Amino acid sequence: MAGQNRNKDFLIVSKDILPEAILKTAQAKELLVKGDVNTINEAVDRVQLSRSAFYKYKDGVFPFYEASREKIITFSLTLENTAGVLSNVLNTIARFKANVLTINQGIPLQGIANVTISVENMGMVDIPENLLSALGEIDGVRKIEVIGQN
Repeated sequence: MAGQNRNKDFLIVSKDILPEAILKTAQAKELLVKGDVNTINEAVDRVQLSRSAFYKYKDGVFPFYEASREKIITFSLTLENTAGVLSNVLNTIARFKANVLTINQGIPLQGIANVTISVENMGMVDIPENLLSALGEIDGVRKIEVIGQN
């Protein structure tokens, strides 16, 4: 069984389209990790989930930040071609203590530049979702999306 884990494919999926049992499994696992409950029985009781459903999904459900811990994340950004925008993006990444591995920027066309940045998040001080939010709030960042994780 352990060998199968290396070949699993993963998707990033919005929580609002997932079945209730999968969401409750994630909630139960979080209660266990945070120490809010001591046993699986307590966790499934608290979120009103059957033990069988928990055991069915527990090995395939985990938060985005757990899935991407100590990994390489590649972002695609659409930036306005304005002085300082890319610098602000890089400063934000540095503030989160993610290690920039690659930066690829195309020639700006019609005032827009497409940039791909790969970061290693091993030393990050926060979860990747917060980095994504912070990058999205920078003036001049029009679009950001995760295009890959390793």
